[in-house]
Amino acid sequence: MATKAVLWDLGNVLLDWSPAYLYREHFSDEAELKHFLDEVCTMAWHAEHDRGVPMAENRKHLIEQYPHYEEQIRAWETGVDRMVAGTIPGTAEAMEALHGRGVAQYALTNLPAEWTDYVMTGFAPMRHMRDVVVSAHEGVIKPDPRIYEITAERIDFDPSEVVFFDDRASNVEAARAFGFDAEVFEGGKKLHADLKKRGLLGETDI
Repeated sequence: MATKAVLWDLGNVLLDWSPAYLYREHFSDEAELKHFLDEVCTMAWHAEHDRGVPMAENRKHLIEQYPHYEEQIRAWETGVDRMVAGTIPGTAEAMEALHGRGVAQYALTNLPAEWTDYVMTGFAPMRHMRDVVVSAHEGVIKPDPRIYEITAERIDFDPSEVVFFDDRASNVEAARAFGFDAEVFEGGKKLHADLKKRGLLGETDI
């Protein structure tokens, strides 16, 4: 079946996101920075925000446990703009080229509710998304099959007609198991080749 639409992950596909970008402003010592991100504000802790748990609620136990890090813990919510170092080279250009060709584009992102407005309004390519499925609004995160079911209900195409790009292999595998075409995002060069292979971009579009 021909590919007719693109479904995008956002973090580290469009957006160059890393908490370390922010916390290097708070920690001059790399060992302490690593300890903070590995043991205090961890990705497992952050996943609860992606599931829809409010940050104000989720940080309480951390502040109680690590009161000397209260400022840094609170900065997780307010410092999102300093966790993002712009866009990943090649992705924004692909989104613009796809828009120029009239290709339908959607996004499926593990994202906290508190950061949604920043992501939606702060990056020009987001205006090309026909719809954006945000995990925090749905109460479920990738790679849970339910979020792909929700996405399929929201888009205008059969999953087999949609190619999904995500930087995590587990999310790609889950998307394929549901019925989407999917590729692991490994940078702009491979992205452009994957889109051209499916006839979504021409050789001279980018």
